[in-house]
Amino acid sequence: MKFEIMQYVRAFAVGGAICLIGQILVDKTKLTPARILTSFVVAGVLLGALGLYEPIVKFAGAGATVPLTGFGNNLAKGVKKAVEEKGLLGAFTGGFTASSGGLAAAVFFGYLVSLIFKPGAKN
Repeated sequence: MKFEIMQYVRAFAVGGAICLIGQILVDKTKLTPARILTSFVVAGVLLGALGLYEPIVKFAGAGATVPLTGFGNNLAKGVKKAVEEKGLLGAFTGGFTASSGGLAAAVFFGYLVSLIFKPGAKN
């Protein structure tokens, strides 16, 4: 595997830009964090469905796939593939199939961390 510093620069720039958009939305709007996060997933789905997110992924790699917009794009790709293979039923199952590994890891590691640390209310 060829080491290329520009891969890291592109990933950092695109991932940072996505985070910057989120921070601007937090600071300048009255949107709740949950609505902003949901909006990022929906934006990823829409951009993925329109074929606009894949060039960003090819350019930035993990800088585009790790944020929530990448999760939305993954859902869109899974639905598209499943609809092509299974028809209408694929619209209901494709997103879960495509993102099942990430969802399972999130649940597992969330549970693991909850066993290690004691959750507490903020004062």
